[in-house]
Amino acid sequence: MKAIVFGGSGFLGSHVADALTGAGYETTIYDVTASPYLQKSQKMITGNILDKKAVEKAVAGCDVIYNFAGMADIQEAHDKPLETIESNVIGNTIVLEACRLQRIKRYIFASTIYVYSSAGSFYRSSKQACELIIENYHEVFGLPYTILRYSSLYGPRAGETNWIYSALKQAVTEGKISRGGDGEEIREYIHVEDAARCSVMILDEEYKNQSIIIAGQQSMKLKDIMVMIKEILQNRIELEFVPTSSSLHYNITPYKFNPKIARRLILNSYLDLGQGLLQCLDEVYKKHQK
Repeated sequence: MKAIVFGGSGFLGSHVADALTGAGYETTIYDVTASPYLQKSQKMITGNILDKKAVEKAVAGCDVIYNFAGMADIQEAHDKPLETIESNVIGNTIVLEACRLQRIKRYIFASTIYVYSSAGSFYRSSKQACELIIENYHEVFGLPYTILRYSSLYGPRAGETNWIYSALKQAVTEGKISRGGDGEEIREYIHVEDAARCSVMILDEEYKNQSIIIAGQQSMKLKDIMVMIKEILQNRIELEFVPTSSSLHYNITPYKFNPKIARRLILNSYLDLGQGLLQCLDEVYKKHQK
């Protein structure tokens, strides 16, 4: 079986590519930049998701297609609406059309729990549009799909836009963690490796033409995560809460009454948040401590 991961050089996409390889799939990564995590058995295609001919050529002969490409940062999407629509909505449709022409067995799309929310700005609306277009492709052309609505992620390979990574980096380099707001916001963080495992499990037939929520099993206030990090670092850092007027993120729940029903996938075993933070902290120390 052959799989291709669009956006497979990034944080989540690279872990999903690894999970596919581990499950025995012949895995190709397609991204605008070469993956620094590429395994010897994986193939790399450097290209833009907006290049129709390149996308169709890449999809040819594949069985399953994952799309993690596009604008993933909420603040950047808010600031760049046109680029967000191009990369997320148009890019998604270009891949869908290639999948239709090549008669692939399953199209898997990386969406977000923000589709339930009134927060998220153009990031949210672009993902909502993508989901509707995917459903249309299924209705009109019979294209099989699975939509994955991810909650907050953390873990190895995260970048500056990931809150836990940025908090750990600030703790290591500045001796403090600053957070806009009061820290009362609740999140269900899931370790990226657990999310990747779920992202391969959904290739089972029971998840075909379904929307699936992939989220952590530990609901925590952000200020409690900050305290946990402080205790891990033996209370040697300060915690700081600063006023914010941002409305891009939700506080306790993303859900607003606008039914978009999805099943929630639960793992039998998962990485504990404390263990995951220690793993991330080790990575941050190696990068930022001289």
